[in-house]
Amino acid sequence: MATRWGLCSAGKISHDFTVALKTLPPEDHQVVAVAARNLEDAQEFASKHGISRAYGSYEELARDPNIDVVYVGVIHPYHLSTCLLFTKAKKNVLCEKPLAMNAKEVKEILASAKMNNVFFMEAVWTRFFPISVEIRRLLAQGEVGEVKMVRAEFGSEQMHIPRSVQKELGGGALLDIGIYCLQLICMVYNGEKPERIQATGFCLETGVDETVVVTLKFSNNRLAVFTCSLRVQLPNDAIIVGTKGIIKIPAHMWCPTSMVVNGKETQYPLPEPSLPLNFTNSTGLRYEAEEVRQCLLKGLKESSVMSHADSLLLAEMEDEIRRQVGIVYSQDC
Repeated sequence: MATRWGLCSAGKISHDFTVALKTLPPEDHQVVAVAARNLEDAQEFASKHGISRAYGSYEELARDPNIDVVYVGVIHPYHLSTCLLFTKAKKNVLCEKPLAMNAKEVKEILASAKMNNVFFMEAVWTRFFPISVEIRRLLAQGEVGEVKMVRAEFGSEQMHIPRSVQKELGGGALLDIGIYCLQLICMVYNGEKPERIQATGFCLETGVDETVVVTLKFSNNRLAVFTCSLRVQLPNDAIIVGTKGIIKIPAHMWCPTSMVVNGKETQYPLPEPSLPLNFTNSTGLRYEAEEVRQCLLKGLKESSVMSHADSLLLAEMEDEIRRQVGIVYSQDC
């Protein structure tokens, strides 16, 4: 039986997610419904992608009995209310990153998922790319020795994008793109909480962070550093340095298609999209979708690759970085 997806939002990321699903076997994945706040938007999206049911409200999608899992692609200030709507309706959920605006909201979402006994995962798509799988294998086998340093950066010119710069839309470099650097660091250090976080940066007049630099100290004198920026295009690569070698992830580190291990490069090409994409390498969204399918087939309520604990750690670290830089959202009050 195919995993039947319902889409919450008819926006850009939902488009890319749907295109990515079409690179997987149709007997495994089907998008069967889409919901938007405006019925016409949902109908237009459904027509474009060959989806049978279109809804003009998220509540109607929550009531649809013929859906296995909902993909939540709304902007993150609405993740809390939307995720609670679906978990309370006993729907399995894959929710876009960042999971919520702060750790308090993340705890509320995860508690609801547990209480309602549904599968729930934050859609940190990078974790499921073949390169990320290979990095975890290499580190587990000690291929580069003990990791002593991780460096990552993600900067792109997004000052013209309202959702990136407006506080009420959840703007800011950290939650939008810095999270990719942070999740890599957490993955490499096996979900360990850092002993110390030092963050510096500056905010736009709108009150969201434009550029942030963060240094993290872990046990046994292991370090990590990352930079994120909405103002400038950075090299957008990452390196993992161990006592016996180096893993380099060239741009684009958040959706990687190549890696260099001790000087040897390996390519991991993505399938071609059937329609133009809004974002870089978006057919790579297929990997997180397949992870969800495998978890559902096994009756799991969370993924071991991007667990509830992983999501909470990310949110707690983001809260501390924001505290140091001086970024406060209305949801924090």
